[in-house]
Amino acid sequence: MRVLVLGGYGLIGLAITKALLAAGHEVTGLGRSAGKGRAAAPEADWVSRDLSQMTDESAWADVVAGVDVVVNAAGVLQDGMNDRVMAVQRDAVRAMVAACKGAGVRQIIQISAPGVSESADTVFYRSKAEGDAAVKASGTGWVIFRPGLVLSPQAYGGTALLRQLAAVPLVQPVMLADARIRTVHVDDVAAAIVRAVDEKITGVDADLVSPDATRLEDLILAIRKWLGFPPPVVIIRAPLFLGGMVARLGDLAGWLGWRPALRTTSLRVLAKGVDGDPAASPVRSLTEALQALPSTVQERTYARAALLYPVLLQVLSVFWVLSGVIGWLRQDVAMAVLDGSMPAAAARVSVLGGAMVDVAIGVALLVRPLTRPAALFSILVSAAYLAGGALLVPYLWADPLGPMVKVFPAMALALIVWGLTESR
Repeated sequence: MRVLVLGGYGLIGLAITKALLAAGHEVTGLGRSAGKGRAAAPEADWVSRDLSQMTDESAWADVVAGVDVVVNAAGVLQDGMNDRVMAVQRDAVRAMVAACKGAGVRQIIQISAPGVSESADTVFYRSKAEGDAAVKASGTGWVIFRPGLVLSPQAYGGTALLRQLAAVPLVQPVMLADARIRTVHVDDVAAAIVRAVDEKITGVDADLVSPDATRLEDLILAIRKWLGFPPPVVIIRAPLFLGGMVARLGDLAGWLGWRPALRTTSLRVLAKGVDGDPAASPVRSLTEALQALPSTVQERTYARAALLYPVLLQVLSVFWVLSGVIGWLRQDVAMAVLDGSMPAAAARVSVLGGAMVDVAIGVALLVRPLTRPAALFSILVSAAYLAGGALLVPYLWADPLGPMVKVFPAMALALIVWGLTESR
């Protein structure tokens, strides 16, 4: 059977793609980058599309032609630089449904979320509910599955946030400690999809949630234990307003091209709890799900790196911005260092030009599409500063405060940021 998986290399989509392939189906994955899809699942066919641009039925004609089943595993948490929630989760779904009806697609399987409502207080929940309604009204065989908090070998969204929090050394910060969370292993979601395709199930709207609801605090501690980190010396139950402040910074990061797990939408979702009916479609418990997931040095290294990465990036950005601002404000002092090495006019141009370049690097580091190029450029600029210093002011290498030597740690930090910066 030919199956089209939207979001085919995402957190849930990749597990679905691989499970369908293993079951003998012909799979086409759709995502923003066909190259990433081919790297993740080379056995599948891949097409590059941006769902936010596929809000008209005509955009789907060639994509759904000859397809038997469409599985929609695509999703967007919150609006940002490259994300439009309503376009992806409502408008594109409506256009897809209309195209599927005309193309003779026999089944649409929608991945939604427990508790969505068209009157919800988040665009995420409202858009999901409206997309679900479009699928149900399609006149095509439909199935809607609503996974709880997905636990997966991959780490995006909520599962990434849990790992980051669990990696905090010595102490365990937690907000919304008593929120009720039901989880699901990603393979259980994929198995439900394969069963629905193979058995030609239709008209089912089911939650996929663990039989046990776990307090968020206990869930984080369970993830910490699973990763192999020592128990915390103390648990810090942070107030919700502090979480709200961090979440708003996450919202800002979204408009700079990042997809942080903690944003106002995720905080509201957690505050309401992630619950559902475990009897609708039984899945593994939290304990069983964690036992089925790998817990090796790779997972611990990822958790620590994910926790430290925002700090490393911001420190590097602040370093370059302050370097430029200080150079601009104290240009006479900087020019005095170059006195005798070059004409005064050339020295001023060098100082002011360098200050502007430094600030530009610092700002560019915070813009997701520019982060890796900016980190690499900062290394090249640092090398140029060192070479220029060696030629024009070689005595600075012997300065007791080490202004030249201290450039090397900054270059190393930039190299780490360049190496750790990854997109989904």
